[in-house]
Amino acid sequence: MKNVLANLIRRNMIGACMSMLFCNQAFANEPQQTGTTSALLTQKNIRLEKRNDMDTIKINLQDLKKDSWSEVELENAELVVDFVQHLMNNHDFDYVSQKYSSSNYIQHSKGIADGMAELIEYVKDFSKRFPEYTYDVKHIHVDGNIVTFHSHATLKTKHRGNDKKGFNIIDTWRVENGEILEHWDSIQPIDGLMRFYIWLTGGKTRNTNGIF
Repeated sequence: MKNVLANLIRRNMIGACMSMLFCNQAFANEPQQTGTTSALLTQKNIRLEKRNDMDTIKINLQDLKKDSWSEVELENAELVVDFVQHLMNNHDFDYVSQKYSSSNYIQHSKGIADGMAELIEYVKDFSKRFPEYTYDVKHIHVDGNIVTFHSHATLKTKHRGNDKKGFNIIDTWRVENGEILEHWDSIQPIDGLMRFYIWLTGGKTRNTNGIF
């Protein structure tokens, strides 16, 4: 009985947290009803089209690259920049699926299963909840076939550039022969609401590779 009550309380808390995170934004962005489904869909499509290049964060490799990198290290950085830009910022999942479809992708982020398809589905579902979710890459470090990004991830456009909101994230990838094969990460929620969200949702493990 205690376990049942604990699970019920946890589910209610998760629901409350989700509401705090995105329900108000959803209502604010919802188009006014016109009385017809087609009109609502038209307004939604117009709103989505307004997400143009000016709204999308771009990873500036030109500023972040190091003179000490070898030619191969630069190529590895370019590969991962292209991957992260299209996955995390452009949310162009078809592009990522077509170009980075390796089923050998080893995942150490415990909440995501192995395989590129599983990662794409995870980010796709997350971006449906938080369509303004983006990665602002602050530092890039490359050591041979290992590429590391230090990034500021935010869920809302208005929080971009605010280091008191969102997540402080370090991602590391292993690249071999032009293919991204393995990923590790370390995620630090910055503000109280994000820490609460991670506490509620971060417990399930979906791969057996270990975090290290």
